[in-house]
Amino acid sequence: MWSTLRYSLTKSGLYIEIGLIVHMILCQKKHSFTTVGRGFVQITSDLQDAVAQSAIQTGLCHCFIHHTSASLVITENADPEVLVDLENFMSRLVPDGDPRYHHDAEGEDDMPAHIRSVLTQTEISIPINQGRLALGTWQGVYLWEHRTHQHLRNLTQTIQGE
Repeated sequence: MWSTLRYSLTKSGLYIEIGLIVHMILCQKKHSFTTVGRGFVQITSDLQDAVAQSAIQTGLCHCFIHHTSASLVITENADPEVLVDLENFMSRLVPDGDPRYHHDAEGEDDMPAHIRSVLTQTEISIPINQGRLALGTWQGVYLWEHRTHQHLRNLTQTIQGE
């Protein structure tokens, strides 16, 4: 049985508080990121800012990208060569313009972008400890754009905990 249910809509998102034996908070924020084409966009600080605004100290942060040609990854954030190596690996694994691909309505990078997305992730979950994303020392969260041209990418971040 719920003892309290409160919600409010703010500039930073919808905040829902559900009180039970443990005071549980559920927050959701929409993010939009403009990419410059194929490559990585570091989004860790955007996600951490939303966690801080939620005031949740212990919980879980879930992120979902609303696209089939981009993905989310947690990887090394200290050495940019890691991102170069990941892109080079994926380019060899899933080359653009492969004549075996039938789906090319938006260009020769169309089907490869979908395959890259399927091979990686469209959602991630990260624990929250002491009001912060509980990432490792060298971990960062990235939006990985798989198309060769600029796109506006939308992501929903759901934060829950106490």
